[in-house]
Amino acid sequence: MEVKVKIERGDDGTYGAYIETNKLPYGIIGEGNTANEAIQDFLNSYQEMKQHYMRKGKAFVEAQFEFVYDVASFLNYYSKVLTLAGLEKITGINQGQLSHYVTGRRKPGKKTVEKIEQNLHRFADELKEVGFL
Repeated sequence: MEVKVKIERGDDGTYGAYIETNKLPYGIIGEGNTANEAIQDFLNSYQEMKQHYMRKGKAFVEAQFEFVYDVASFLNYYSKVLTLAGLEKITGINQGQLSHYVTGRRKPGKKTVEKIEQNLHRFADELKEVGFL
């Protein structure tokens, strides 16, 4: 079973990973100082839950996870790889506004989220076409 796990940055700057709509008969979460730490903690919790079910002799529902970010978490994580100037060129959103999203001072509206996502996908498609000699 494939389950979406949301990665979200909290007001305190830490990250959480959780299943928004629980399709599983058990709940698991992950927390960390970075998105990667939260994902690793989430996966560790999954393995611990699996072991718990096995010790109790209960049937365990296996799952595969797709990790999805809220905009603030994504921008915060990738702003360490790409500059805000670079993200501005890719997303079409000015650096000042992106900075507000990264810090959590503002949250983007639905149309802005869609614009960011579409432009990031377009950029990813361009990268897929890169070839070297």
